[in-house]
Amino acid sequence: MREQQRNRHALQHVAGDAAQHEFAQPRMAVAAHHHQVALALGEASLVVAASAEIPGVAQRQRTEKKIFTDGEIVEGFFKTAFGAEYHLAGRVDRIRKYDAPVRVFADGNRADRKAQLAKIVADIAARVQHLDIAMTSNNDQANVLVKLVRDRDLNRTIATFYGSERAREIRSSLDPQCLSGFRKNEKYEIEHSDVILTVDNGDFVFFDCAYEELLQSLGPINDTSTVPWTMFNDNVSMGYFDVYDQYLLNLLYDPRIKAGMTVAEVKAVLPAVLADVRTWVKKVNGLTE
Repeated sequence: MREQQRNRHALQHVAGDAAQHEFAQPRMAVAAHHHQVALALGEASLVVAASAEIPGVAQRQRTEKKIFTDGEIVEGFFKTAFGAEYHLAGRVDRIRKYDAPVRVFADGNRADRKAQLAKIVADIAARVQHLDIAMTSNNDQANVLVKLVRDRDLNRTIATFYGSERAREIRSSLDPQCLSGFRKNEKYEIEHSDVILTVDNGDFVFFDCAYEELLQSLGPINDTSTVPWTMFNDNVSMGYFDVYDQYLLNLLYDPRIKAGMTVAEVKAVLPAVLADVRTWVKKVNGLTE
């Protein structure tokens, strides 16, 4: 959760025999009847340059921890990829991810924020090896909708997306500044994500929210306060795609990690997957160890 800035949130809602909703800070998720909704740019180098100009980002990048043990990476993966931060009913301990190309549509009037979002999406695409993600100018072709709104319109937008009663629950429980969510099918494959970002709370808040909400809308919806290196920790603000979270997303989108897998099934294949992910993350970030 981001406090200054209120909070980021992710929400997930599933309904089958019983409705299930789960939230994550500065993002959100919701769903109905066998569906789940979760409420959690150019070349990659262009994003680094753009975000590095934002006060606070360059300093965070200079002091970023980049070397992690297998245990540290695995701990964060299991804590973010399973469950969800906020549960309205039940809990889902299965892998949730896209099994199709991800196309992102930005809905809003701020051309500068749309350009920044495009750079963020391109950065994610460059750093997650097996994820096909890109912007689209056609809303009908998109499976991720990013709604860009003014802060004063946030609550009204949430009510439009999730209804007045649910919006009141979200405001009272989370007081969000940005949210994300996804809908999944019975195979735990994500079919559609919604992301709501405010455009008028400054550049750092926008980058911080955009990275976290977009990434959570891809599956790792659960926030954790016990892993200090991830942006999915409400007490951590990044503003860029850090190395640790690159490990988590590359694990999730490795083809051997499949939607619907249980913890035990993931544990069986994770050692081999992690070895390959380490090679990729080191390469894309120019790490020597």
